[in-house]
Amino acid sequence: MKYVIVIPDGCADEPQQSLGGRTPLQAANLPAIDALAAAGVVGRANHVPASLPAGSDVANLSLLGYDPLKHFTGRAPLEAAAQSIALGPNDCAIRCNLVTIENQQMRDFTAGHVSTEEARSLLATAAEQLGAGGRWDFVPGVSYRNLLIYRGGDTPPPFTADTRATPPHDLTDKSVLEDYPRGPGSDLLNQLMSDSIELFRDHPVNVARRKAGKLPATNIWLWGQGRTPAIKPFIDVYGRRCAMITAVDLLRGLAKLLGWTTIEVPGATGYLDTDYAAKGRYAVAALADYDLVCVHVEATDEASHEGRADAKIEALEQIDRHIVAPLAKALPGFGEYRILITPDHPTPLRTKTHSHGAVPFVIAGQGIAPSGQTYDEVAAARSNLAFDDGWKLMGHFLGKEQ
Repeated sequence: MKYVIVIPDGCADEPQQSLGGRTPLQAANLPAIDALAAAGVVGRANHVPASLPAGSDVANLSLLGYDPLKHFTGRAPLEAAAQSIALGPNDCAIRCNLVTIENQQMRDFTAGHVSTEEARSLLATAAEQLGAGGRWDFVPGVSYRNLLIYRGGDTPPPFTADTRATPPHDLTDKSVLEDYPRGPGSDLLNQLMSDSIELFRDHPVNVARRKAGKLPATNIWLWGQGRTPAIKPFIDVYGRRCAMITAVDLLRGLAKLLGWTTIEVPGATGYLDTDYAAKGRYAVAALADYDLVCVHVEATDEASHEGRADAKIEALEQIDRHIVAPLAKALPGFGEYRILITPDHPTPLRTKTHSHGAVPFVIAGQGIAPSGQTYDEVAAARSNLAFDDGWKLMGHFLGKEQ
């Protein structure tokens, strides 16, 4: 049997006054997904336990079938895995965002979507000035998303489970005064963040960005710290050979830790301008070689972070037209199949950040009786099919309940 998962990241939302009291899922024209809902079953799953932060790291770990209460250690180690960065027993990975903070307010958690080339230049300066002694490794990523590696050597890192650091996308348009790192080791993180302000103030990258009317990258923001988690390979747990299509290092890292193949798609950006059609083509092609193909799309989440209902609807419609529709058309040619459409967590346009709470899913295909439902938050809330422990949804989808 073939399996497909499509993840429109953060697409679950609240009714919007601007949309006549509808959610983006209800307002969007989604003929392919609606057809699957009518032919399949709609339900809901909660992928973020109340005791853990409402992030894509926790939520996607659960969505892919692993209990985050047992396996989650932090976001950054997952992204380190995506870059094949080996962490020693006393090493710690930390997310190192480039941000724009003005008057102690998070003006932009992407530093105006600073380019990868600009980010590399800024990180090189940080490495030269702040990475002395071999303790800190600044690792460039894509655009504003970068990593910092703490090398502990023979000494355990100062960071523990009690170290707290707030994701910058949770602070959009808010004061940051109460959200600097705190707890064990936070003095080291705060010092680096403070030192970066002076380093970046007159950096050539920021001088050029200001002249061009763009936001500067005022400093680094450190969060998501943790050590490499111990995770059993997916094929050993669920018995399926899998491929991941994504433009986000978090999902690349999760795939690598689970033993999945990551398929890189030209034009996949992790933003609203991603090439949806290319993702759809590559996903259809991958069905010939893998039992399960997963397509993750970040655009819906990015639209929510920017508070743009129109962009969120457009991203949903692009996913439906260029990813879900081609996959739904191709799957019957492979014999028996199942397809799952689900976000990882809600990202309300109102708050512009991730939240706890159940998300709607639809499953269609072999062994699924038609329900005649629609795919949206309201239909999911009425459904009798619900997973309070969201990680158990995967076993249900694959017919391998744990």
